[in-house]
Amino acid sequence: MSGQLNGKVAIITGSSRGIGRAIALELAEMGASIVLNGRDAGRLAETEALIRQHHNRVISVCCDVSLKEGGKELIDRTLEAFQQIDILINNVGVSMRGIVADVSPDVFKTVFDSNVLGTINPTIPALPYLRETKGSVVFISSLAGIRGLPLLSAYGASKMALRGIAESIRIEEAKHGIHVGLIYVAMTEISHNKEAIGADGSMVVLDSRNGRNVQSTKSVAKAVVRNIKRRKFISTLTRLGKLNAFLQARFPGLVERIILMNIKKFEEGSK
Repeated sequence: MSGQLNGKVAIITGSSRGIGRAIALELAEMGASIVLNGRDAGRLAETEALIRQHHNRVISVCCDVSLKEGGKELIDRTLEAFQQIDILINNVGVSMRGIVADVSPDVFKTVFDSNVLGTINPTIPALPYLRETKGSVVFISSLAGIRGLPLLSAYGASKMALRGIAESIRIEEAKHGIHVGLIYVAMTEISHNKEAIGADGSMVVLDSRNGRNVQSTKSVAKAVVRNIKRRKFISTLTRLGKLNAFLQARFPGLVERIILMNIKKFEEGSK
């Protein structure tokens, strides 16, 4: 697999840890030049050091892509370093916890700023350059983007929005040969001390995840690479995820009853 992406330039937002880091490492192993992005300079430096074990064609852009200026800076810095863009992975995002009745409206704004604007702000300035390379723009969504889930209202809604954006770009850019990918990620292992936004807007540390139903970040990264290589539109990960998508499209009432019957498991899984 090494060398298959030689000459390609890949930007991965939110790549200082977790899924984003795993995707960056997978693409680097295949020979792509890598542009890392995040808001924590220390974690970016750690990821960059891992990339340099494969090659030295890597830069880190420490900026906030939820701001228009941050998205522009990321694309400008990429072009200064590598003169082209072949792959943009929109991975940046934040999760939340809490029932709607308790959630501050500010939490919805924060989540949408990160998960939706954090995707749009780098994508818009990148599109002209992706047209030149007939490249790929990939959106990292979640199974919560297929069906609204308890305690994840703002997060699920923001991930649902990504499908609307992806579908629009897919149609608009078809004549330019841009590949659009949408990845529905299932429950995945989380980084140590990873946080989500609580109902009142404060940050809460999530419990670690393990077990046979939890994906590794590496398995997610490999699925993203397969999506790019095959130029697929939608990739739904895990058997449970595929079953969820199948049932939700055809039997939404059944899915709701299953969720209600397992509400305690959802509450435990959200911690």
